[in-house]
Amino acid sequence: MTITDIGRLFSFIGGLGLFLFGMHLMSEGLQKSSGDKLKQMLGMLTSNRILAVLMGTFVTAIIQSSSATTVVVVGFVNAGIMNLSQAVGVIMGANIGTTVTGWLVSMGEWSKTLNPNFFAPLLVGIGAFFIIFSKSEKKKDIGQIIIGFGILFVGLSFMSGSITPYKDAPIFAKIFKSFGKNPLLGILAGAVITGIIQSSSASVGILQTLAASGVVSWNSAVYITLGQNIGTCVTALLSSAGTNRTAKRAAVIHLLFNVIGATVFSIIMIIIFTYNPAFANSQINSVGISIFHTIFNITMTILLFPFANTLVKLSGIFVRENEHDVITDEDKDFIHLDARILETPSFAMKAIVREVIHMADISMDCLELSQKALLDNDKVSTETVFKKAKKISEFEKILAEYLVKINNLPLNEKQNLQVKNLLYTISDLDRIGKHCDNIAELAEEMITQKIHFSDEGAKDIVGIFEMVKKTLRFAIKARETESIENVNKVISYEDSVDNLEKELRDKHISRLSDGACKAESGVIFLDAISNLERISDHAYNIARYVENEL
Repeated sequence: MTITDIGRLFSFIGGLGLFLFGMHLMSEGLQKSSGDKLKQMLGMLTSNRILAVLMGTFVTAIIQSSSATTVVVVGFVNAGIMNLSQAVGVIMGANIGTTVTGWLVSMGEWSKTLNPNFFAPLLVGIGAFFIIFSKSEKKKDIGQIIIGFGILFVGLSFMSGSITPYKDAPIFAKIFKSFGKNPLLGILAGAVITGIIQSSSASVGILQTLAASGVVSWNSAVYITLGQNIGTCVTALLSSAGTNRTAKRAAVIHLLFNVIGATVFSIIMIIIFTYNPAFANSQINSVGISIFHTIFNITMTILLFPFANTLVKLSGIFVRENEHDVITDEDKDFIHLDARILETPSFAMKAIVREVIHMADISMDCLELSQKALLDNDKVSTETVFKKAKKISEFEKILAEYLVKINNLPLNEKQNLQVKNLLYTISDLDRIGKHCDNIAELAEEMITQKIHFSDEGAKDIVGIFEMVKKTLRFAIKARETESIENVNKVISYEDSVDNLEKELRDKHISRLSDGACKAESGVIFLDAISNLERISDHAYNIARYVENEL
C-alpha cells in the first residue's frame, strides 16, 4: 500500500466520520426545533396502528436512525408507556422513515446543482453564521440543522473522492460479483457491516457512495441492502438486554419483521435476476438504491400490517414468560423510567412528566390517607402514610437523577425551563409527603393517648382538608394539562386555604379559652392545620411553575 493509498483510506474514514457527525448534528437540531411536535406524537399513541406507523415514520425521519427509534420503543415498552400492539406499528414506520437518509444521500444524482461539492460548503457557512451571530434559540437550532446537512454532504464528498480512483480496480468487481451470485453472502455482509456501525442509514450511505462511483451491481446492492435491514436490529436486541419480557419481545418483533421481509424479497429478486441476468449485473446508482430501499420497506409494511398480531404472537414463542414478569401491587407504585428513552429528548421529557404526575398522585393518596388517619384514629392508614411518604422521598432522588441526565441532552429553551421547574416540583411534592407524614404522626399520638377532637373541631378539620385536596388536585391537573385555567383555580383555592387557616386558628383558640376543647387536642389541631396550609403552599408553587412555562 502506497502513501497515496493510505491517504485515500484516511480520507474515506474522515469522510465517514463527517457523514456520521453531520447526521448527528442535523438530528439534534431537528429534535430541538420540533420538540413539541414529537411530544404531541407520543400523546397520539393509541391502539390505532396506522397512527403508530405514521409516528414511527415521522420520528425516524427526524432522528435519522431506525435503530435509535426502535431502541426508544424498547425503552417505552419496558417503562410501560407503550404496549406491543403500538410498538409493532412504530417499528414498521421506523423502517419507512429510515429511507429518508438514503434520498438525501442520492440528491447529488438528481441534478448537478444538488451535487454536494456545489452547495455543501455554502450550507456549512450559512449554518455557522446562524449559530454564531443569532441570539434566537430557534434560529440557532435551524443553523445546527443546516450545518449538519452541509457536513453530511462534505463527508459524502470525501468518501466518494477517496473511492473514485479505484472504481476500475478488479478487487471491487470480484467482491460485488460474489455478493451478487451468492444472496446469503450479500445479506450477511450487509448485516455484519450495519451491526458493527449500528446504523442502517450510515451503512446504506456507504453503499450509495460506492454505487455513485460505479462499482456496485444491482444484484449485489439488493442483497446487501436486505442484509442492512437485518443488521439494524442488532442495536435494539443489545439494548433489550436487562429489560422485561415485553420489551425483549419488541426487539424480536423488529428482527422478525426484517428477516421475513429479507426472505420474501430475496426470493422475488432471485427470480427476477435469474430471468434477466443483464439487469442483475448492470451498475446501480445511489438513486436506484434509494428506490429499492423505499419500495422494500413500504411493501413489507403493507404486506405485514394485517399480520401485526401474528408477529406479536411469534415474539412470544421466542421470548417466553417467567415468574419475574408477574406484576404485583407493589410494582404499580414503582417508577418506570428507562435510559433508552434518553435517545430522544422530547420523549424523555414526556416520560419524566408522566412520572412526576405519578409521584403527585401518590402525594394525593398520602393526603387523603392522612385525613382518614387523623379523623378516624385509623392505625392502618397511619402506617400506609408513613410508607407512601418514604416512597415519595425515594421518587424524588430517582427523578432528580433522571432530570439531570435529561438536562445534558440537546434541549430547546422551553424544555430547559421545564426541566428546572420539574426539579422544583418534585422537591415540593417531597415536602408535601413530609407534611402528610407529620399529620400521620399527630394521628399516631392521638391513637396512643386516646385523644379526640370536639365535633366542631373535627368539622373544621374536614373543611380545610377538602380545600387543600382541591388545591393539590388542580395543581396536578395544571401540570398534566398545562392549562392556565387549572393554574388560576389553584391560586384561588390557595388564597381560600390561607384565609381559612387563620379563621380556624382564631376559632380554635376561642374554643380552648371557653373550655370546649382540651389542650392536648388543641395543640394537635393547630399543628394539623399548619401542615395543611404548608401543603397548599407547595401545591401553589407547582401551579406557578406551570404558569411560568405558558
